[in-house]
Amino acid sequence: MQPLTREETHVMFEKIAKYLGEDLQLLVDRPDGTCFRLHSKWVSYVSKKILTLATNISSDKLVSLGTCFRKFTGTHTFWLHITALDQLALYAKYKVWIKLRAEQSFLDGNHVLKSGLGRITENTSQYQGMVVCSMVGIPLGFRVAAKSTQDCRKVDPMAIMAFH
Repeated sequence: MQPLTREETHVMFEKIAKYLGEDLQLLVDRPDGTCFRLHSKWVSYVSKKILTLATNISSDKLVSLGTCFRKFTGTHTFWLHITALDQLALYAKYKVWIKLRAEQSFLDGNHVLKSGLGRITENTSQYQGMVVCSMVGIPLGFRVAAKSTQDCRKVDPMAIMAFH
């Protein structure tokens, strides 16, 4: 396990900031000392306590550690992994809540339509990253807003509100 380079940290924080905004600082400066580490191109979010315990395991035998955020590709692009959803949902600035009948459609890979929209965070801009939650608050995924909050009020029920 090694710390991320400056370039890797910049690429990763740029992607996470689309969902957290200035609350990214809350994810980084945690009192338990949780930090990001790189292992075989996989970025993990791990506590300092577990990190010190993992030093007893050789790196070639270590499979995974902490919460996986994603793997860097060969071109150094960074795509978030679904395992990072619980951490992102805690600090997400923009959220959308979908109705019960729209949950399965969303989980099957479809867009979120206005007819399935329960609530949306105020002042969400178009193409803003946001966390999709069920009406009871369970995070289901993360998507990009197709319309701003103001536009959501004016469109027909079959308009796309969040891209898949």
